Amino acid sequence: MEAITLAGIARRVLDELLRSPYKTLEIRGARNVIALERARELGRVFITYETFQDVTVGTEGLLAEILRLESMEQRIPWEESDEREVTVCRAQVRLLGLGRIVEVRKRNTVLVVRVREMLPQEMDIG
Repeated sequence: MEAITLAGIARRVLDELLRSPYKTLEIRGARNVIALERARELGRVFITYETFQDVTVGTEGLLAEILRLESMEQRIPWEESDEREVTVCRAQVRLLGLGRIVEVRKRNTVLVVRVREMLPQEMDIG
């Protein structure tokens, strides 16, 4: 199965998604925001706690389907000026299963991965 990678996601978020298969993720990191925009076409994401640089063949994570995607701008106070604008993506996802990467391709700044679905007893996560 092919998916776009969301990397560096907190383990707590992965645990919550395992407990409740429907979750809304709020993504602020620039690389993951771009990945979500590209994932709109594919409709699936591979979510892992590994950093972008550490994602390789064998990396484990969760496969999820994107149900709804919403981008917004937020203004936050900033030390050097009055405020700073940050793009935030909210993605409502549905857990499809557990997976391990079998192939990684980099398209611009986005990692497109092919994932083998796994059974819970095969996972080392957590």
